Amino acid sequence: MLPKHIMDSIIFDVDGTLWDSTSVVAESWNEYLREKEGMDITITAKRLMSLFGQLLNDIAKALFPELPEEEQVRIINGCCQAEHEALAIRGAELYPHLEETLKALSDRYPLFIVSNCEAGYIEIFLEYTGFGHYFAGHLCPGDTGMAKAENISLISEKYHLQSPVYVGDTMGDYQACRKAGVPFIFASYGFGDVPAPDAVIKSPLDLVSLCLSDPSVL
Repeated sequence: MLPKHIMDSIIFDVDGTLWDSTSVVAESWNEYLREKEGMDITITAKRLMSLFGQLLNDIAKALFPELPEEEQVRIINGCCQAEHEALAIRGAELYPHLEETLKALSDRYPLFIVSNCEAGYIEIFLEYTGFGHYFAGHLCPGDTGMAKAENISLISEKYHLQSPVYVGDTMGDYQACRKAGVPFIFASYGFGDVPAPDAVIKSPLDLVSLCLSDPSVL
């Protein structure tokens, strides 16, 4: 259970929390690697689920360990450009009742996104879904050069958030929240496993009952 917490805002992760883009991303990365880089490699959606949430350079290091760091970065940036083009056209699978959840929550709290993604990814999510009006702001390492814990703190400072909570789906999210001093709500339907979160939701809609059951204390 969450400690008694006067909640004034909610910060979300994206992948594994708001949508699942792993199939589209895997397909676009594989096509780019074959056609543009001449690499005989297949990256599966399942592999991406185990990597998403990490910083992009760490994902590149895991996927291309035999390459120099400069090449890892160049190639992963090419993958991301291909991914953005695919997602802008096709989007990705939204988790059930997501818009209903965001609408209910945004009527009561300002909502934000902090993800360990590259610059432009959150904007594609917001533009494709049309959900931009539900969110008051967002940050990622591509914007700031900082990791998730620092970006949680930065967005709290920028928007004068006194008591945010964070909704995510991986151990990395949990650790970032502990570092930032923010309660963590675990989206158990996502990609990871977190043994001791402050609260658990099994679907986005669970957030409505969890966060609105008492309008002041979570």
